[in-house]
Amino acid sequence: MNYKIEGAIRRNRKNFIIFAILWIIIAIVFVPSITNSIYTAGIDGKFDLMIFIETFGASITNPFGALGNIFKNGVTGDYISHLLVTTIFFSVFFFIGFVRSAPKNEYTDIEHGSSDWSQRGEQYRILSKNKGIILAQDNYLPVDKRGNVNVLVVGRFRFW
Repeated sequence: MNYKIEGAIRRNRKNFIIFAILWIIIAIVFVPSITNSIYTAGIDGKFDLMIFIETFGASITNPFGALGNIFKNGVTGDYISHLLVTTIFFSVFFFIGFVRSAPKNEYTDIEHGSSDWSQRGEQYRILSKNKGIILAQDNYLPVDKRGNVNVLVVGRFRFW
């Protein structure tokens, strides 16, 4: 189970940063505009949709003014509750994407036929780095080498 969490974290490093930046933009631009518009549209005791739309259009173009109006009018509690609901909604979608990006099994994203059996270039005493029969990435069996150059191919060969 641990490989799933590690694999999902490895795959989503960039997405964590994008999530944080997008959440900050939503917290500064979208949520204050909504909160300020709801407060302004409901001042008379009933909700007026036309005032909401006009105020939202003005607030979205001036988000810091909308944030200032929130603190000036004393609706900070409404702003925090709207921000909490938006954060929970946003986090649920991010968590669903995070879970769906987890590897399906322990061997996901592992190269089959890697050259990890040698280190620091010792395979190039036997193999070629440039040309020959392909064994793995950057590993070729040279055909002009002295001695046995037989190759056993394991796998399927399909043609039609």
